[in-house]
Amino acid sequence: MALVGVEPRVTPAPNQRSRRELLRTATATAVGVGIVGSSVALDGDENDSDAGNETETNGGEEPYAGLYEDSIDDVVLVTVSGVDEETPGGFGSGFVVDETIVTNAHVVRDADEVELQFTDEQWRTGTVLGTDVHSDLAAIEVDDGDLPELVDGFSLADETPAIGQEVVALGNPLGLDASITQGIVSGVDRSLPSPTGFSIPAAIQTDAPVNPGNSGGPLVDLEGEVQGVVFAGIGQTIGFAISSQLANRVVPALVDDGEYQHAYVGVGVDPVGPHVAEANDLAEPRGVLVLEVTPNSPADGVLEPADGLATVEDAPGPVPVGGDVIVAIDGEEIPNQERLTSYLALETSPGETIEIEVVRDGNLETGELTLEERPDVDGPEADGPMP
Repeated sequence: MALVGVEPRVTPAPNQRSRRELLRTATATAVGVGIVGSSVALDGDENDSDAGNETETNGGEEPYAGLYEDSIDDVVLVTVSGVDEETPGGFGSGFVVDETIVTNAHVVRDADEVELQFTDEQWRTGTVLGTDVHSDLAAIEVDDGDLPELVDGFSLADETPAIGQEVVALGNPLGLDASITQGIVSGVDRSLPSPTGFSIPAAIQTDAPVNPGNSGGPLVDLEGEVQGVVFAGIGQTIGFAISSQLANRVVPALVDDGEYQHAYVGVGVDPVGPHVAEANDLAEPRGVLVLEVTPNSPADGVLEPADGLATVEDAPGPVPVGGDVIVAIDGEEIPNQERLTSYLALETSPGETIEIEVVRDGNLETGELTLEERPDVDGPEADGPMP
């Protein structure tokens, strides 16, 4: 699946226009951010009704007005110049962490430099230090360290937020300058599509309205701590953010090395539902079934893939049988594919040896494998890939 970028714009150079003029023009040409191949388009037009959720500094009540006042100076407009008609420019959001601008990789795309504008209305040039398409994160350095005096910087949360916790999204949705929208954490441990075919794990779901232009901005709790980096929105009540736990691992590496290496196992998996459990004589539907093993990968020779199909009553089609069912890693229970990918992303690194507990031929067995760096991918992997 491929991620389509931010709004196109055809305007004079950024330093010739004010932030509000730029965003007003961009509003007229805005198009939705989408996930190609998904059954649901991430279309900003469906979200125009979020105006009622906007809280402005002069009309809101605490705690949102105070949070906005304390935080908005650390949020930045990120603009990318167009190359030609086929590669137009665009804009998104970003925010400061330790004097580094954090945003989405799909916001900066292949640019080496971007233009940045904070609430002081001054334009600054930023150098892209690194991008990671697997997590859709990017790090930008303001040239000459020329940050506005009012910038303090955000901190990234260390723990997964509680479902139901209040959050706000800060950024520039649909050309609305320096906006705040409010909602709750609707879910955690979501898997998001990425252009590589590998999923982005451990994502946060929220009902805080997010639109094209919010991409790369912070999803912040009421204490002012960043819980996630806004990724995209669907309709009016579902948005997604890349977790701060993943950003805490990726962003420092982008700053220091320009890249981040993800742990790689080399298997395709499927969740174990009731039909798969019945076909494989499993006591209960839990874990993930290994469908295939990539040759010469860490899993090659350690894990066994499914080797046949079976018919199960009421199943919509043939059910895979015969492969290992992963139920735990390093003693951590793996009930589903989301937990598998998030554990590998947040708890492991290339070069580490992990202990995998599997059900094989009805018996509980344990094996070890050494993780490698995720290989470069030109297109989507096989169905059900994991890092």
